[in-house]
Amino acid sequence: MVLKTDPFAFSQSAFSPVTLAEMSDSVRALAEQGMQRARQGYQTLRDTAESNQDALEAVYQSAARGAGDYTAKLLDIARANVAGTFDFVEALLGSTSVVDAVELANAHARKQFELLAAQSHDLLALGQKVATDAVEPITASAAKTLKPT
Repeated sequence: MVLKTDPFAFSQSAFSPVTLAEMSDSVRALAEQGMQRARQGYQTLRDTAESNQDALEAVYQSAARGAGDYTAKLLDIARANVAGTFDFVEALLGSTSVVDAVELANAHARKQFELLAAQSHDLLALGQKVATDAVEPITASAAKTLKPT
């Protein structure tokens, strides 16, 4: 004899009874886990924000120092160029012939082109150093922030 059972019939014995107290304990535990994760996330966000703020302050300080160094270099270049021009004019006024004047002008032009090349190289190197120094705090902060834990 084959017994036929209804697959949709409800049987109390198929489920373990859960009391209200057990259910509230599991909900409380789930809520506490969520709060703990939220606290950890907030702390991580706060630490990252503080680190980024420190990095930005370092960038601003580095950029200000770099701008001061660059300005000082430009003033040194201007001083050297003015002194060279006065020396050239003085020598030119002391020349005794047109040939001497032309030779002085050619020598001065050659010297100025060489000086311009050296000054441009110095300014380029200083600009690269300033840019590298300014970006370094952000790079270090990003590396620290993105480092796998």
